[in-house]
Amino acid sequence: MSQERPNILLITSDQQHWNTLGCLNSEIETPNLDRLAEQGTLFNRAYVPNPTCTPTRASIITGMYPSQHGAYSLGTKLMEDVHTVGEDFSDAGYQTALVGKAHFQPLRERDGYSSLESYPIMQDLDFWRGFNGPFYGFEHVELARNHVDEAHVGQHYAIWMEENGLDNWRDYFRPPTGNNRSQRHKWLIPEEFHYDRWIAERSNALMSEYAKNDDPFFLWASFFDPHPAYLVPEPWDTMYDPAALTVPTALPGEHDRNPPHFQMTQQRKPDFSPWRESGQGIHGMRSHLFDKEAMAKNIAVYYAMTTLMDKYIGVILDKLEALGLAENTLVLFTSDHGHFYGQHGLIAKGPFHYEDLIKVPYIVRMPGRTPAGSRSEALQTLVDLAPSFLSVCGIETPGTMTGVDQSAVWFGEADSARDHVVVENRHEPTTIHVKTYVNARYKLTVYYQQTYGELFDLEADPCETNNLWDDPSYSALKAELIQRLLFAEMGKEPLRMPRISGA
Repeated sequence: MSQERPNILLITSDQQHWNTLGCLNSEIETPNLDRLAEQGTLFNRAYVPNPTCTPTRASIITGMYPSQHGAYSLGTKLMEDVHTVGEDFSDAGYQTALVGKAHFQPLRERDGYSSLESYPIMQDLDFWRGFNGPFYGFEHVELARNHVDEAHVGQHYAIWMEENGLDNWRDYFRPPTGNNRSQRHKWLIPEEFHYDRWIAERSNALMSEYAKNDDPFFLWASFFDPHPAYLVPEPWDTMYDPAALTVPTALPGEHDRNPPHFQMTQQRKPDFSPWRESGQGIHGMRSHLFDKEAMAKNIAVYYAMTTLMDKYIGVILDKLEALGLAENTLVLFTSDHGHFYGQHGLIAKGPFHYEDLIKVPYIVRMPGRTPAGSRSEALQTLVDLAPSFLSVCGIETPGTMTGVDQSAVWFGEADSARDHVVVENRHEPTTIHVKTYVNARYKLTVYYQQTYGELFDLEADPCETNNLWDDPSYSALKAELIQRLLFAEMGKEPLRMPRISGA
Protein backbone atom coordinates (compact mmCIF):
# COMPACT_ATOMS: atom_id res chain seq x y z
CA MET A 1 0.00 0.00 0.00
CA SER A 2 1.22 3.51 -0.79
CA GLN A 3 -0.75 4.91 2.09
CA GLU A 4 1.44 6.30 4.86
CA ARG A 5 -1.02 7.87 7.28
CA PRO A 6 -1.98 5.37 10.02
CA ASN A 7 -5.48 3.95 10.20
CA ILE A 8 -7.43 3.62 13.43
CA LEU A 9 -9.62 0.55 14.01
CA LEU A 10 -11.54 0.80 17.28
CA ILE A 11 -13.35 -2.39 18.31
CA THR A 12 -15.60 -2.32 21.35
CA SER A 13 -17.81 -4.73 23.24
CA ASP A 14 -20.66 -3.75 25.55
CA GLN A 15 -20.67 -4.39 29.30
CA GLN A 16 -17.74 -6.80 29.30
CA HIS A 17 -15.99 -7.65 32.57
CA TRP A 18 -12.27 -6.92 32.39
CA ASN A 19 -11.40 -10.51 33.27
CA THR A 20 -13.35 -12.20 30.46
CA LEU A 21 -10.35 -12.80 28.23
CA GLY A 22 -8.90 -16.25 27.77
CA CYS A 23 -5.38 -14.94 28.42
CA LEU A 24 -6.54 -13.87 31.90
CA ASN A 25 -9.26 -16.41 32.72
CA SER A 26 -8.91 -20.12 31.95
CA GLU A 27 -12.68 -20.63 32.13
CA ILE A 28 -13.38 -18.66 28.93
CA GLU A 29 -12.09 -18.91 25.34
CA THR A 30 -11.27 -15.77 23.35
CA PRO A 31 -8.60 -16.91 20.89
CA ASN A 32 -8.73 -13.84 18.66
CA LEU A 33 -8.51 -11.31 21.46
CA ASP A 34 -5.73 -13.42 22.97
CA ARG A 35 -3.96 -13.23 19.61
CA LEU A 36 -4.39 -9.46 19.60
CA ALA A 37 -2.88 -9.29 23.10
CA GLU A 38 0.04 -11.48 22.02
CA GLN A 39 0.75 -9.13 19.14
CA GLY A 40 0.24 -5.94 21.15
CA THR A 41 -0.03 -4.66 24.71
CA LEU A 42 -2.67 -5.61 27.26
CA PHE A 43 -3.36 -2.83 29.75
CA ASN A 44 -4.49 -4.16 33.13
CA ARG A 45 -5.74 -0.86 34.54
CA ALA A 46 -8.09 0.72 32.03
CA TYR A 47 -11.10 2.59 33.37
CA VAL A 48 -14.29 4.08 32.02
CA PRO A 49 -15.37 7.68 32.66
CA ASN A 50 -18.85 6.43 33.59
CA PRO A 51 -20.12 2.88 34.19
CA THR A 52 -23.02 3.16 31.71
CA CYS A 53 -23.28 3.25 27.92
CA THR A 54 -24.25 6.71 26.71
CA PRO A 55 -21.87 8.77 28.89
CA THR A 56 -18.84 6.61 28.13
CA ARG A 57 -19.58 6.28 24.42
CA ALA A 58 -19.96 10.05 24.18
CA SER A 59 -16.62 10.43 25.99
CA ILE A 60 -14.95 8.11 23.47
CA ILE A 61 -15.79 10.40 20.57
CA THR A 62 -15.44 13.76 22.36
CA GLY A 63 -12.37 13.23 24.55
CA MET A 64 -14.38 14.87 27.33
CA TYR A 65 -15.87 13.70 30.62
CA PRO A 66 -19.65 13.26 30.87
CA SER A 67 -19.88 16.34 33.10
CA GLN A 68 -18.30 18.28 30.23
CA HIS A 69 -19.98 16.90 27.09
CA GLY A 70 -23.41 16.86 28.75
CA ALA A 71 -24.59 13.27 28.13
CA TYR A 72 -24.14 12.51 31.82
CA SER A 73 -26.52 9.56 32.17
CA LEU A 74 -28.51 6.95 30.34
CA GLY A 75 -31.58 8.63 28.91
CA THR A 76 -29.70 11.80 28.02
CA LYS A 77 -28.44 12.95 24.65
CA LEU A 78 -25.09 14.05 23.33
CA MET A 79 -26.03 17.32 21.67
CA GLU A 80 -25.17 17.53 18.01
CA ASP A 81 -23.20 20.75 18.46
CA VAL A 82 -20.55 19.07 20.67
CA HIS A 83 -17.22 18.65 18.87
CA THR A 84 -16.27 15.03 18.08
CA VAL A 85 -13.08 13.33 17.00
CA GLY A 86 -14.61 12.26 13.69
CA GLU A 87 -14.69 15.89 12.62
CA ASP A 88 -10.93 16.16 13.15
CA PHE A 89 -10.29 12.99 11.17
CA SER A 90 -12.57 14.13 8.35
CA ASP A 91 -10.84 17.51 8.20
CA ALA A 92 -7.53 15.65 7.92
CA GLY A 93 -8.75 13.67 4.90
CA TYR A 94 -9.73 10.46 6.68
CA GLN A 95 -12.77 8.29 6.00
CA THR A 96 -14.81 7.95 9.20
CA ALA A 97 -17.36 5.23 9.94
CA LEU A 98 -19.27 3.58 12.78
CA VAL A 99 -20.88 0.15 12.42
CA GLY A 100 -23.02 -1.25 15.24
CA LYS A 101 -24.06 0.40 18.47
CA ALA A 102 -23.94 4.18 18.86
CA HIS A 103 -26.26 4.97 21.81
CA PHE A 104 -25.52 8.69 21.83
CA GLN A 105 -29.25 9.42 22.08
CA PRO A 106 -32.19 8.18 24.21
CA LEU A 107 -34.93 5.74 23.26
CA ARG A 108 -37.63 8.38 23.67
CA GLU A 109 -38.11 11.94 22.46
CA ARG A 110 -39.27 14.44 25.04
CA ASP A 111 -39.57 18.19 25.62
CA GLY A 112 -38.20 19.06 22.22
CA TYR A 113 -35.14 16.80 22.42
CA SER A 114 -35.14 14.83 19.18
CA SER A 115 -33.50 11.43 18.82
CA LEU A 116 -32.71 9.36 15.75
CA GLU A 117 -32.24 6.38 18.05
CA SER A 118 -35.80 6.50 19.38
CA TYR A 119 -39.23 5.13 18.63
CA PRO A 120 -40.77 5.22 16.06
CA ILE A 121 -38.01 6.32 13.71
CA MET A 122 -35.63 3.49 14.64
CA GLN A 123 -38.09 1.07 13.06
CA ASP A 124 -38.81 3.19 9.98
CA LEU A 125 -36.70 1.13 7.58
CA ASP A 126 -37.47 3.40 4.64
CA PHE A 127 -35.78 6.22 6.53
CA TRP A 128 -32.71 4.14 7.31
CA ARG A 129 -32.40 2.93 3.72
CA GLY A 130 -31.71 6.55 2.84
CA PHE A 131 -29.61 7.52 5.84
CA ASN A 132 -25.96 6.65 6.46
CA GLY A 133 -24.81 9.91 8.02
CA PRO A 134 -23.23 12.20 8.78
CA PHE A 135 -23.77 11.37 12.45
CA TYR A 136 -21.64 12.80 15.27
CA GLY A 137 -18.61 13.24 13.06
CA PHE A 138 -18.93 9.89 11.31
CA GLU A 139 -19.47 10.37 7.58
CA HIS A 140 -20.85 6.83 7.29
CA VAL A 141 -22.88 4.94 9.88
CA GLU A 142 -24.72 1.63 9.93
CA LEU A 143 -26.60 1.40 13.21
CA ALA A 144 -28.71 -0.79 15.46
CA ARG A 145 -29.88 -0.39 19.03
CA ASN A 146 -31.14 -3.70 20.40
CA HIS A 147 -29.31 -6.06 22.71
CA VAL A 148 -30.10 -9.59 21.53
CA ASP A 149 -33.90 -9.89 21.18
CA GLU A 150 -34.91 -6.53 22.63
CA ALA A 151 -37.99 -4.94 21.10
CA HIS A 152 -36.15 -1.87 19.81
CA VAL A 153 -34.64 -3.59 16.80
CA GLY A 154 -34.54 -1.88 13.43
CA GLN A 155 -32.29 0.56 11.61
CA HIS A 156 -29.59 -0.82 9.31
CA TYR A 157 -29.39 -4.19 11.06
CA ALA A 158 -33.02 -5.02 10.20
CA ILE A 159 -32.44 -3.94 6.60
CA TRP A 160 -29.39 -6.23 6.40
CA MET A 161 -31.41 -9.19 7.70
CA GLU A 162 -34.06 -8.61 5.04
CA GLU A 163 -31.46 -8.20 2.30
CA ASN A 164 -29.95 -11.53 3.33
CA GLY A 165 -33.26 -13.37 3.12
CA LEU A 166 -34.59 -13.24 6.69
CA ASP A 167 -37.96 -11.69 5.90
CA ASN A 168 -39.47 -13.01 9.14
CA TRP A 169 -36.79 -11.48 11.36
CA ARG A 170 -39.49 -10.09 13.67
CA ASP A 171 -40.16 -13.63 14.87
CA TYR A 172 -36.86 -13.60 16.74
CA PHE A 173 -37.48 -10.43 18.72
CA ARG A 174 -39.77 -9.47 21.56
CA PRO A 175 -42.94 -7.41 21.10
CA PRO A 176 -43.98 -4.85 20.00
CA THR A 177 -41.69 -5.44 17.01
CA GLY A 178 -41.66 -9.21 17.12
CA ASN A 179 -43.74 -11.96 18.65
CA ASN A 180 -41.37 -14.21 20.59
CA ARG A 181 -41.52 -14.07 24.37
CA SER A 182 -40.22 -17.58 24.97
CA GLN A 183 -36.48 -17.20 24.37
CA ARG A 184 -34.24 -17.84 27.35
CA HIS A 185 -30.51 -18.51 27.11
CA LYS A 186 -30.85 -19.87 23.56
CA TRP A 187 -31.62 -17.19 20.99
CA LEU A 188 -33.53 -18.88 18.19
CA ILE A 189 -32.12 -16.62 15.48
CA PRO A 190 -29.61 -18.51 13.27
CA GLU A 191 -26.01 -17.39 13.73
CA GLU A 192 -25.82 -16.30 10.10
CA PHE A 193 -28.23 -13.48 10.97
CA HIS A 194 -26.67 -12.53 14.29
CA TYR A 195 -25.59 -8.91 14.60
CA ASP A 196 -22.00 -10.00 15.28
CA ARG A 197 -21.83 -11.25 11.70
CA TRP A 198 -23.51 -8.08 10.42
CA ILE A 199 -20.94 -5.87 12.17
CA ALA A 200 -18.00 -7.93 10.87
CA GLU A 201 -19.35 -8.14 7.33
CA ARG A 202 -20.09 -4.45 7.03
CA SER A 203 -16.86 -3.37 8.74
CA ASN A 204 -14.92 -5.54 6.30
CA ALA A 205 -16.80 -4.13 3.33
CA LEU A 206 -15.89 -0.60 4.38
CA MET A 207 -12.24 -1.49 4.95
CA SER A 208 -12.12 -3.09 1.51
CA GLU A 209 -13.50 0.07 -0.03
CA TYR A 210 -10.98 2.22 1.80
CA ALA A 211 -8.10 -0.06 0.78
CA LYS A 212 -9.19 0.04 -2.85
CA ASN A 213 -9.17 3.84 -2.84
CA ASP A 214 -6.03 4.06 -0.69
CA ASP A 215 -7.94 6.13 1.88
CA PRO A 216 -6.86 6.36 5.52
CA PHE A 217 -9.71 5.61 7.91
CA PHE A 218 -11.04 5.88 11.43
CA LEU A 219 -13.46 2.96 11.82
CA TRP A 220 -15.39 1.98 14.94
CA ALA A 221 -16.74 -1.61 14.94
CA SER A 222 -19.11 -1.45 17.90
CA PHE A 223 -20.41 -4.81 19.14
CA PHE A 224 -23.47 -5.26 21.38
CA ASP A 225 -22.45 -8.28 23.44
CA PRO A 226 -22.02 -9.62 26.07
CA HIS A 227 -24.58 -7.13 27.43
CA PRO A 228 -27.60 -8.99 28.90
CA ALA A 229 -30.14 -10.39 28.24
CA TYR A 230 -28.22 -13.66 28.33
CA LEU A 231 -29.03 -15.06 24.89
CA VAL A 232 -26.89 -16.67 22.23
CA PRO A 233 -27.70 -18.83 19.18
CA GLU A 234 -26.99 -22.54 19.09
CA PRO A 235 -24.57 -24.24 19.34
CA TRP A 236 -22.98 -21.53 21.46
CA ASP A 237 -25.67 -21.77 24.14
CA THR A 238 -24.26 -25.13 25.26
CA MET A 239 -20.55 -24.31 24.82
CA TYR A 240 -19.87 -23.82 28.52
CA ASP A 241 -20.90 -26.16 31.34
CA PRO A 242 -22.41 -24.07 34.17
CA ALA A 243 -21.27 -26.64 36.73
CA ALA A 244 -17.63 -26.07 35.73
CA LEU A 245 -17.70 -22.29 36.17
CA THR A 246 -16.83 -20.15 39.17
CA VAL A 247 -19.79 -18.18 40.54
CA PRO A 248 -18.59 -15.13 42.50
CA THR A 249 -20.51 -14.17 45.65
CA ALA A 250 -20.42 -11.58 48.41
CA LEU A 251 -18.46 -12.29 51.56
CA PRO A 252 -20.51 -12.30 54.77
CA GLY A 253 -20.74 -8.74 56.11
CA GLU A 254 -18.67 -7.15 53.36
CA HIS A 255 -21.26 -4.39 52.86
CA ASP A 256 -21.57 -3.55 56.56
CA ARG A 257 -19.30 -0.50 56.22
CA ASN A 258 -20.53 0.50 52.77
CA PRO A 259 -23.11 3.17 51.86
CA PRO A 260 -26.74 2.14 52.49
CA HIS A 261 -27.67 1.34 48.89
CA PHE A 262 -25.03 -1.41 48.83
CA GLN A 263 -26.59 -3.07 51.85
CA MET A 264 -30.10 -2.76 50.44
CA THR A 265 -29.18 -4.75 47.34
CA GLN A 266 -28.86 -7.80 49.60
CA GLN A 267 -32.48 -7.53 50.82
CA ARG A 268 -35.47 -9.36 49.34
CA LYS A 269 -37.67 -6.29 48.95
CA PRO A 270 -35.55 -3.18 49.35
CA ASP A 271 -37.15 0.28 49.34
CA PHE A 272 -35.21 2.44 46.92
CA SER A 273 -37.87 5.15 46.67
CA PRO A 274 -35.57 7.83 48.20
CA TRP A 275 -33.29 7.35 45.19
CA ARG A 276 -36.08 7.98 42.69
CA GLU A 277 -36.88 11.63 43.25
CA SER A 278 -37.18 12.31 39.52
CA GLY A 279 -39.51 9.39 38.91
CA GLN A 280 -36.80 7.72 36.83
CA GLY A 281 -35.35 4.45 38.05
CA ILE A 282 -31.62 3.90 38.40
CA HIS A 283 -29.84 0.81 37.12
CA GLY A 284 -28.95 -1.46 40.00
CA MET A 285 -31.32 0.01 42.59
CA ARG A 286 -33.12 -3.26 43.28
CA SER A 287 -32.57 -6.56 45.03
CA HIS A 288 -29.48 -8.36 43.75
CA LEU A 289 -30.12 -11.63 45.53
CA PHE A 290 -29.73 -14.55 43.15
CA ASP A 291 -29.87 -18.32 42.93
CA LYS A 292 -26.36 -19.69 42.43
CA GLU A 293 -27.42 -22.34 39.92
CA ALA A 294 -29.30 -19.80 37.83
CA MET A 295 -26.35 -17.43 37.96
CA ALA A 296 -24.03 -20.20 36.77
CA LYS A 297 -26.20 -20.68 33.69
CA ASN A 298 -26.20 -16.93 33.05
CA ILE A 299 -22.42 -16.86 33.30
CA ALA A 300 -22.16 -19.76 30.86
CA VAL A 301 -24.22 -17.84 28.30
CA TYR A 302 -22.39 -14.56 29.04
CA TYR A 303 -19.11 -16.32 28.30
CA ALA A 304 -20.60 -17.86 25.16
CA MET A 305 -21.74 -14.44 23.95
CA THR A 306 -18.18 -13.20 24.47
CA THR A 307 -16.68 -16.14 22.59
CA LEU A 308 -19.08 -15.73 19.69
CA MET A 309 -18.21 -12.04 19.49
CA ASP A 310 -14.53 -12.99 19.60
CA LYS A 311 -15.08 -15.16 16.51
CA TYR A 312 -16.29 -12.18 14.51
CA ILE A 313 -13.62 -9.88 15.88
CA GLY A 314 -11.26 -12.46 14.40
CA VAL A 315 -13.05 -12.12 11.05
CA ILE A 316 -12.34 -8.38 11.10
CA LEU A 317 -8.71 -8.84 12.13
CA ASP A 318 -8.19 -11.45 9.42
CA LYS A 319 -9.64 -9.10 6.79
CA LEU A 320 -7.38 -6.28 7.93
CA GLU A 321 -4.44 -8.62 7.40
CA ALA A 322 -5.68 -9.86 4.02
CA LEU A 323 -6.05 -6.29 2.78
CA GLY A 324 -2.45 -5.54 3.69
CA LEU A 325 -3.54 -2.91 6.20
CA ALA A 326 -2.48 -4.48 9.49
CA GLU A 327 1.02 -3.01 9.56
CA ASN A 328 -0.31 0.54 9.21
CA THR A 329 -3.35 0.25 11.47
CA LEU A 330 -3.58 0.86 15.18
CA VAL A 331 -6.17 -1.56 16.56
CA LEU A 332 -7.63 -0.88 20.00
CA PHE A 333 -10.09 -3.20 21.70
CA THR A 334 -12.02 -2.23 24.83
CA SER A 335 -15.53 -2.11 26.33
CA ASP A 336 -17.81 0.74 27.38
CA HIS A 337 -18.05 -0.53 30.98
CA GLY A 338 -17.82 -3.68 33.05
CA HIS A 339 -20.35 -6.09 34.50
CA PHE A 340 -21.23 -7.85 37.74
CA TYR A 341 -22.09 -11.53 37.61
CA GLY A 342 -22.11 -12.21 41.32
CA GLN A 343 -19.08 -10.22 42.44
CA HIS A 344 -19.87 -8.55 45.78
CA GLY A 345 -23.32 -10.11 45.52
CA LEU A 346 -24.19 -7.79 42.64
CA ILE A 347 -25.72 -8.27 39.19
CA ALA A 348 -25.23 -6.29 35.96
CA LYS A 349 -24.50 -2.61 36.77
CA GLY A 350 -25.40 0.25 39.06
CA PRO A 351 -23.86 2.96 41.27
CA PHE A 352 -21.27 0.57 42.69
CA HIS A 353 -17.79 1.59 41.59
CA TYR A 354 -16.01 -1.68 42.16
CA GLU A 355 -13.26 -2.62 39.71
CA ASP A 356 -15.65 -5.17 38.18
CA LEU A 357 -17.77 -2.34 36.80
CA ILE A 358 -15.43 0.56 36.12
CA LYS A 359 -12.41 -1.37 34.79
CA VAL A 360 -12.49 -2.84 31.26
CA PRO A 361 -10.42 -5.03 28.93
CA TYR A 362 -8.04 -2.90 26.87
CA ILE A 363 -5.65 -4.09 24.16
CA VAL A 364 -3.60 -1.94 21.78
CA ARG A 365 -1.77 -3.31 18.73
CA MET A 366 0.23 -1.67 16.00
CA PRO A 367 2.99 -3.86 14.56
CA GLY A 368 6.42 -2.38 15.03
CA ARG A 369 5.12 0.29 17.39
CA THR A 370 3.37 -1.36 20.36
CA PRO A 371 5.46 -3.81 22.43
CA ALA A 372 4.29 -7.31 21.50
CA GLY A 373 3.11 -9.64 24.22
CA SER A 374 3.47 -6.93 26.84
CA ARG A 375 1.29 -6.20 29.85
CA SER A 376 1.15 -2.76 31.40
CA GLU A 377 -0.07 -1.32 34.70
CA ALA A 378 -0.21 2.22 33.29
CA LEU A 379 -3.51 3.91 34.08
CA GLN A 380 -5.78 4.31 31.07
CA THR A 381 -9.21 5.89 30.69
CA LEU A 382 -11.49 5.94 27.67
CA VAL A 383 -11.56 9.75 27.84
CA ASP A 384 -8.01 9.55 26.48
CA LEU A 385 -8.91 7.65 23.32
CA ALA A 386 -9.78 10.59 21.07
CA PRO A 387 -6.69 12.74 21.75
CA SER A 388 -4.45 9.66 21.61
CA PHE A 389 -5.87 8.55 18.24
CA LEU A 390 -5.30 12.02 16.85
CA SER A 391 -1.73 12.06 18.14
CA VAL A 392 -0.95 8.70 16.52
CA CYS A 393 -2.11 10.15 13.20
CA GLY A 394 -0.30 13.46 13.59
CA ILE A 395 -3.49 15.49 13.89
CA GLU A 396 -3.69 18.42 16.28
CA THR A 397 -5.88 17.89 19.36
CA PRO A 398 -8.62 20.52 19.79
CA GLY A 399 -8.78 22.45 23.04
CA THR A 400 -12.20 21.04 23.89
CA MET A 401 -10.68 17.63 24.63
CA THR A 402 -9.60 17.09 28.22
CA GLY A 403 -8.24 13.56 27.90
CA VAL A 404 -4.48 13.09 27.71
CA ASP A 405 -2.32 11.67 24.95
CA GLN A 406 -1.48 8.03 25.73
CA SER A 407 0.33 7.26 22.48
CA ALA A 408 3.81 7.26 24.03
CA VAL A 409 2.60 4.74 26.64
CA TRP A 410 0.98 2.60 23.95
CA PHE A 411 4.25 2.55 22.00
CA GLY A 412 6.37 1.71 25.03
CA GLU A 413 8.11 5.10 24.97
CA ALA A 414 6.79 6.20 28.40
CA ASP A 415 5.82 4.35 31.56
CA SER A 416 2.67 6.41 32.13
CA ALA A 417 0.79 9.47 30.97
CA ARG A 418 -1.35 10.05 34.07
CA ASP A 419 -1.19 9.33 37.79
CA HIS A 420 -4.96 9.06 38.35
CA VAL A 421 -8.30 8.52 36.69
CA VAL A 422 -11.73 9.94 37.53
CA VAL A 423 -15.00 8.06 37.15
CA GLU A 424 -18.31 9.94 37.22
CA ASN A 425 -21.83 8.61 37.79
CA ARG A 426 -24.77 10.97 37.96
CA HIS A 427 -28.53 10.50 37.85
CA GLU A 428 -30.30 13.85 38.09
CA PRO A 429 -32.20 14.78 40.07
CA THR A 430 -31.60 11.91 42.48
CA THR A 431 -29.40 11.23 45.46
CA ILE A 432 -26.90 9.36 43.28
CA HIS A 433 -24.18 11.73 42.15
CA VAL A 434 -20.83 10.00 42.52
CA LYS A 435 -17.20 10.70 41.70
CA THR A 436 -14.41 8.17 42.09
CA TYR A 437 -10.70 8.96 42.14
CA VAL A 438 -8.25 6.12 41.44
CA ASN A 439 -4.47 6.29 41.59
CA ALA A 440 -1.76 3.65 41.56
CA ARG A 441 -2.82 2.25 44.95
CA TYR A 442 -6.00 3.80 46.31
CA LYS A 443 -9.59 4.32 45.28
CA LEU A 444 -11.80 7.02 46.81
CA THR A 445 -15.53 7.44 46.08
CA VAL A 446 -17.41 10.57 47.16
CA TYR A 447 -21.20 11.06 47.10
CA TYR A 448 -22.65 14.51 46.56
CA GLN A 449 -24.06 15.95 49.80
CA GLN A 450 -23.53 12.68 51.67
CA THR A 451 -21.19 11.95 54.56
CA TYR A 452 -20.66 8.31 53.59
CA GLY A 453 -18.22 7.13 50.96
CA GLU A 454 -15.67 4.48 50.05
CA LEU A 455 -11.93 4.17 50.42
CA PHE A 456 -10.11 1.03 49.29
CA ASP A 457 -6.47 0.07 49.35
CA LEU A 458 -6.23 -1.79 46.05
CA GLU A 459 -2.78 -3.12 46.85
CA ALA A 460 -3.60 -4.62 50.25
CA ASP A 461 -7.25 -5.35 49.42
CA PRO A 462 -7.56 -6.02 45.67
CA CYS A 463 -10.98 -7.65 46.13
CA GLU A 464 -12.33 -4.45 47.74
CA THR A 465 -13.93 -6.04 50.79
CA ASN A 466 -12.64 -3.62 53.45
CA ASN A 467 -14.04 -0.09 53.14
CA LEU A 468 -11.70 2.21 55.08
CA TRP A 469 -13.83 5.37 54.81
CA ASP A 470 -14.76 5.48 58.51
CA ASP A 471 -11.52 3.98 59.84
CA PRO A 472 -9.95 6.74 61.99
CA SER A 473 -6.44 5.52 61.23
CA TYR A 474 -7.04 6.40 57.56
CA SER A 475 -8.55 9.84 58.14
CA ALA A 476 -5.40 11.68 57.00
CA LEU A 477 -5.19 9.58 53.83
CA LYS A 478 -8.88 10.18 53.14
CA ALA A 479 -8.38 13.92 53.46
CA GLU A 480 -5.39 13.79 51.13
CA LEU A 481 -7.30 11.80 48.51
CA ILE A 482 -10.28 14.15 48.69
CA GLN A 483 -7.88 17.00 48.00
CA ARG A 484 -6.39 15.05 45.10
CA LEU A 485 -9.88 14.52 43.71
CA LEU A 486 -10.41 18.29 43.87
CA PHE A 487 -7.11 18.84 42.07
CA ALA A 488 -8.14 16.28 39.45
CA GLU A 489 -11.42 18.11 38.89
CA MET A 490 -9.57 21.40 38.45
CA GLY A 491 -7.07 19.75 36.15
CA LYS A 492 -9.67 18.46 33.72
CA GLU A 493 -11.14 21.86 32.92
CA PRO A 494 -11.02 22.38 29.14
CA LEU A 495 -8.95 25.13 27.52
CA ARG A 496 -10.75 25.79 24.27
CA MET A 497 -8.01 28.14 23.07
CA PRO A 498 -4.55 29.22 24.24
CA ARG A 499 -4.07 32.57 25.92
CA ILE A 500 -2.83 34.94 23.22
CA SER A 501 -2.95 38.31 24.92
CA GLY A 502 -2.68 39.90 28.33
CA ALA A 503 -6.02 41.62 27.88
